[in-house]
Amino acid sequence: MRIESVKDLKGTARRLMHYLKPHLGSLVGIGILLVITTGFSLVNPYLFGYAVDTAIAHGSLAQLARLSLIMLGVFLAGGLLGFVQGYWLTVVSQRILRTIRQDIFDHLQALSLRFFDQNEAGDLMSRITNDVEAINRGISNVLSQLLSNILTLLGIIIAMLTLSVPLTLVTILVLPLMLFTAASLARLSRRAFRETQWAIGSLNAVSEETIAGVRTIQAFRREQATIERFDQTSARVRKAGTLAETYIALLPPAISAISTLAIAVVVGMGGWLAIRQIISIGVIVSFITYARNFFEPVRSLSDLYNQFQAAMAGAERIFQLLDVRPDIVDKPDAAEMPPIQGHVVFDHVYFSYVPGVPVLKDICLEAKPGQTIALVGPTGAGKTTIVNLLARFYDVDAGRITIDGIDIRDVTQDSLRRQLGIVLQEPFLFSGTIMENIRYGRLDATDEEVIEAARLANADQFIRRLPEGYQTDISERGSNLSEGQRQLIAIARTILANPRILILDEATSSVDTRTEIHLQEALLKLMEGRTAFVIAHRLSTIRHADLVLAVHEGQIIERGTHEELLQQRGFYYQLYMSQFRRLEAIERLVLPAGQGTPGAGPALAPSGAG
Repeated sequence: MRIESVKDLKGTARRLMHYLKPHLGSLVGIGILLVITTGFSLVNPYLFGYAVDTAIAHGSLAQLARLSLIMLGVFLAGGLLGFVQGYWLTVVSQRILRTIRQDIFDHLQALSLRFFDQNEAGDLMSRITNDVEAINRGISNVLSQLLSNILTLLGIIIAMLTLSVPLTLVTILVLPLMLFTAASLARLSRRAFRETQWAIGSLNAVSEETIAGVRTIQAFRREQATIERFDQTSARVRKAGTLAETYIALLPPAISAISTLAIAVVVGMGGWLAIRQIISIGVIVSFITYARNFFEPVRSLSDLYNQFQAAMAGAERIFQLLDVRPDIVDKPDAAEMPPIQGHVVFDHVYFSYVPGVPVLKDICLEAKPGQTIALVGPTGAGKTTIVNLLARFYDVDAGRITIDGIDIRDVTQDSLRRQLGIVLQEPFLFSGTIMENIRYGRLDATDEEVIEAARLANADQFIRRLPEGYQTDISERGSNLSEGQRQLIAIARTILANPRILILDEATSSVDTRTEIHLQEALLKLMEGRTAFVIAHRLSTIRHADLVLAVHEGQIIERGTHEELLQQRGFYYQLYMSQFRRLEAIERLVLPAGQGTPGAGPALAPSGAG
């Protein structure tokens, strides 16, 4: 979903000012220092001209030395105060940026899964990094140099008027041409800057996706196609960036040409006035210095305008993100979910990800406390959607879901999910140690409790064989562990959380059959006395479920125990038999004759199967 850029610069700037208000006192102090340092910078050109007319013209070395020391003192004082002002501004701007980044990140944590389904991670990362950095440049440069340049410009005009009104008028005559040139180029650069920010966001999205999926890319030999896709996206960045930088590059030579023309006129007219003894040589020297400095703030203000445009383009994208409202929100009067007993009811539930395209249709089911409910069916049938609704990652379109008679929409999301334990089909591990990843299930758990959870999940043995044991660092997304090991750690994390309701979404799909047998024993112990919803690709793993629900095209078409459904010889029976035959074929390929999968065989074969 591409959010179109708003064009309300005043509104964007006003919202950005909200982040500056808490630091208003510091900004005023920085402004005072800017006024002082600007004043110091305006003194030396006057002193230089005064030295020419007094000390140099009359050959007074003592006067020249005295004026030189004064100019040196003014220069050093201005430099020291400039350093203090710059450091102070850096501290303040970094605090502002930290607040903006924190607001973005906090807001992302509150957004619903539907938002992340529709937006690329790389683009969101770009908003936290590139767009915030654009604001950083805007705050650091615009706030400091804007006031400094305006004060410098006003001070120079006053000084030039004091020295020579005719020369001042000549200098100012070129100002409208300079401003027109700068404003024209700035208008053109604004759109280019905005397009550049969008293009960089797309490039980050492609880069993030490519890096994350590099193994799949190499496995399917899609390196060249991926390179071409990256090249196309990179070309967009190049095109937009070239256009923006071209407009910026045109500005300095244009301003320089106009300022050089003005100074040439000032030199000629000043020489003519000096020959006629209307003004002194010292005045001409001071005036030329001021004139050269006069055009520098004008050029700098044009640069600042471009930086301001880039900052506003970044701020627009950030505020667009902050304006996105989460789909799932707590009601104003939402209560805390009391301790769950585990009585779950789906009451005529309908749901669709895309309006008008139903995914679940009239789902009715009841899970009593302590029961294990198995959900089976082909890929895309709606099994994962059912448990996602139970965890309230999405809200139902119609009907309701209750736990212990309480509609889950009437309680806070935090109090609901605190009592749910979820093991997803694709386990996600964070950077850190194995101990820290398991403790993620309950942050106040002791090391002994973490190790016990790993034992229950049959993860303790392989963890202890690692170089650093439980203190082994996990690389990004656990890439230094096998998929089965990552799943075992994820299950240990859920065991440690000790939830009242368990959701196991293909929790054993990533482990081998031998590991699965040990894992099933641990899960059976974990599920004792708890309500559990199990989505299993391997139908042999749900033989002990109290209720098996066969889901097809968003509807529950069969329900009963494992044995009851086999005896019906319907949809579930066909699924089960197809998997059993496939398992037999695999065993004949990979196992020696007469040797079957441990724990399979008779337990797998349905009643009456040949």
